Amino acid sequence: MEMKGEYTIPASRAAVWAALNDVAVLKAAIPGCDSIARLSETEIEATVTAKVGPVKASFKGLVTLSDLDPPNGYTIRGEGKGGVAGFAKGGAKVRLAEGPAGTVLSYDVDAAVGGKLAQLGGRLIDSTAKKLADEFFASFSKLAAGSETAA
Repeated sequence: MEMKGEYTIPASRAAVWAALNDVAVLKAAIPGCDSIARLSETEIEATVTAKVGPVKASFKGLVTLSDLDPPNGYTIRGEGKGGVAGFAKGGAKVRLAEGPAGTVLSYDVDAAVGGKLAQLGGRLIDSTAKKLADEFFASFSKLAAGSETAA
Protein backbone atom coordinates (compact mmCIF):
# COMPACT_ATOMS: atom_id res chain seq x y z
CA MET A 1 0.00 0.00 0.00
CA GLU A 2 1.25 3.45 -0.87
CA MET A 3 -0.24 6.68 0.37
CA LYS A 4 0.78 10.31 -0.04
CA GLY A 5 -0.64 13.38 1.56
CA GLU A 6 -0.10 16.95 2.56
CA TYR A 7 -1.53 18.94 5.45
CA THR A 8 -1.12 22.58 6.41
CA ILE A 9 -0.68 23.03 10.14
CA PRO A 10 -1.26 26.55 11.51
CA ALA A 11 2.02 26.64 13.46
CA SER A 12 5.68 27.38 12.86
CA ARG A 13 7.94 24.68 11.48
CA ALA A 14 9.84 24.59 14.80
CA ALA A 15 6.58 24.00 16.71
CA VAL A 16 5.48 21.25 14.30
CA TRP A 17 8.90 19.59 14.53
CA ALA A 18 8.76 19.69 18.34
CA ALA A 19 5.24 18.21 18.31
CA LEU A 20 6.30 15.41 15.92
CA ASN A 21 8.94 14.45 18.48
CA ASP A 22 6.77 14.80 21.60
CA VAL A 23 5.35 11.43 22.70
CA ALA A 24 2.56 13.12 24.70
CA VAL A 25 1.36 14.93 21.57
CA LEU A 26 1.67 11.77 19.49
CA LYS A 27 -0.28 9.70 22.05
CA ALA A 28 -3.10 12.26 21.99
CA ALA A 29 -3.12 12.45 18.18
CA ILE A 30 -2.75 8.79 17.14
CA PRO A 31 -6.21 7.18 16.89
CA GLY A 32 -6.46 4.22 19.29
CA CYS A 33 -3.05 4.81 20.90
CA ASP A 34 -3.03 2.94 24.22
CA SER A 35 0.58 3.65 25.18
CA ILE A 36 3.70 5.22 23.76
CA ALA A 37 7.22 5.52 25.14
CA ARG A 38 10.46 6.94 23.83
CA LEU A 39 13.21 4.35 24.17
CA SER A 40 15.97 6.54 22.71
CA GLU A 41 16.39 9.58 20.48
CA THR A 42 15.54 7.41 17.47
CA GLU A 43 13.25 4.68 18.86
CA ILE A 44 9.65 4.81 20.05
CA GLU A 45 7.54 1.89 21.24
CA ALA A 46 3.76 2.08 20.99
CA THR A 47 0.62 0.02 21.45
CA VAL A 48 -2.34 0.96 19.24
CA THR A 49 -5.78 -0.62 19.02
CA ALA A 50 -7.22 -0.44 15.52
CA LYS A 51 -10.30 -1.74 13.76
CA VAL A 52 -10.09 -2.59 10.08
CA GLY A 53 -13.45 -3.84 8.84
CA PRO A 54 -14.47 -6.73 11.10
CA VAL A 55 -10.96 -7.18 12.55
CA LYS A 56 -10.08 -5.32 15.75
CA ALA A 57 -6.66 -5.86 17.24
CA SER A 58 -4.08 -4.34 19.50
CA PHE A 59 -0.76 -3.80 17.74
CA LYS A 60 2.48 -3.45 19.63
CA GLY A 61 5.32 -2.06 17.63
CA LEU A 62 8.67 -0.37 17.48
CA VAL A 63 9.24 2.74 15.38
CA THR A 64 12.68 3.89 14.30
CA LEU A 65 13.47 7.43 13.13
CA SER A 66 16.28 8.00 10.64
CA ASP A 67 17.53 10.63 8.21
CA LEU A 68 16.87 13.20 10.94
CA ASP A 69 17.00 16.71 9.48
CA PRO A 70 15.58 19.09 12.14
CA PRO A 71 13.27 20.94 11.55
CA ASN A 72 12.80 19.77 7.95
CA GLY A 73 11.81 16.12 8.39
CA TYR A 74 12.79 12.51 8.89
CA THR A 75 12.16 8.96 7.79
CA ILE A 76 10.08 6.75 10.04
CA ARG A 77 10.05 2.92 9.84
CA GLY A 78 8.09 0.54 11.99
CA GLU A 79 6.43 -2.80 12.44
CA GLY A 80 3.45 -3.69 14.58
CA LYS A 81 2.30 -7.16 15.53
CA GLY A 82 -1.37 -7.77 16.23
CA GLY A 83 -1.37 -11.45 17.17
CA VAL A 84 -3.85 -13.50 15.12
CA ALA A 85 -4.98 -10.35 13.30
CA GLY A 86 -1.60 -10.18 11.60
CA PHE A 87 1.01 -7.50 11.25
CA ALA A 88 1.61 -4.14 9.67
CA LYS A 89 4.99 -2.77 8.67
CA GLY A 90 6.23 0.09 6.63
CA GLY A 91 7.75 3.50 6.56
CA ALA A 92 7.17 7.09 5.67
CA LYS A 93 9.19 10.10 4.61
CA VAL A 94 7.92 13.15 6.48
CA ARG A 95 8.86 16.62 5.24
CA LEU A 96 8.11 20.05 6.66
CA ALA A 97 8.13 23.28 4.65
CA GLU A 98 7.04 26.85 5.22
CA GLY A 99 3.65 27.67 3.77
CA PRO A 100 1.51 30.82 3.58
CA ALA A 101 -0.82 29.59 6.37
CA GLY A 102 1.73 27.77 8.54
CA THR A 103 3.79 24.63 8.04
CA VAL A 104 3.11 22.23 5.18
CA LEU A 105 3.65 18.65 6.32
CA SER A 106 3.93 16.17 3.47
CA TYR A 107 4.29 12.43 3.78
CA ASP A 108 4.93 9.49 1.50
CA VAL A 109 4.01 6.10 3.03
CA ASP A 110 4.89 2.61 1.90
CA ALA A 111 3.29 -0.11 4.05
CA ALA A 112 2.36 -3.78 3.99
CA VAL A 113 0.01 -5.93 6.05
CA GLY A 114 -0.17 -9.67 6.59
CA GLY A 115 -2.33 -12.25 8.33
CA LYS A 116 -6.09 -11.76 8.66
CA LEU A 117 -5.67 -8.07 7.77
CA ALA A 118 -4.27 -8.98 4.36
CA GLN A 119 -7.36 -11.09 3.64
CA LEU A 120 -9.67 -8.07 3.99
CA GLY A 121 -8.72 -6.59 0.66
CA GLY A 122 -6.72 -3.60 -0.44
CA ARG A 123 -9.59 -1.14 -0.81
CA LEU A 124 -10.80 -1.62 2.77
CA ILE A 125 -7.26 -1.34 4.14
CA ASP A 126 -6.50 1.74 2.02
CA SER A 127 -9.72 3.52 3.04
CA THR A 128 -9.12 2.71 6.72
CA ALA A 129 -5.51 3.95 6.50
CA LYS A 130 -6.66 7.20 4.84
CA LYS A 131 -9.35 7.70 7.52
CA LEU A 132 -6.83 7.11 10.33
CA ALA A 133 -4.33 9.50 8.70
CA ASP A 134 -7.02 12.19 8.42
CA GLU A 135 -7.99 11.69 12.09
CA PHE A 136 -4.34 11.84 13.16
CA PHE A 137 -3.57 15.03 11.24
CA ALA A 138 -6.76 16.78 12.40
CA SER A 139 -5.84 16.09 16.04
CA PHE A 140 -2.12 16.70 15.51
CA SER A 141 -2.76 20.03 13.80
CA LYS A 142 -4.80 21.30 16.76
CA LEU A 143 -2.24 20.05 19.29
CA ALA A 144 0.75 21.50 17.41
CA ALA A 145 -0.97 24.87 16.96
CA GLY A 146 -2.07 24.84 20.62
CA SER A 147 1.41 23.99 21.91
CA GLU A 148 2.83 26.97 20.01
CA THR A 149 0.33 29.42 21.48
CA ALA A 150 0.95 27.96 24.96
CA ALA A 151 4.71 28.46 24.58
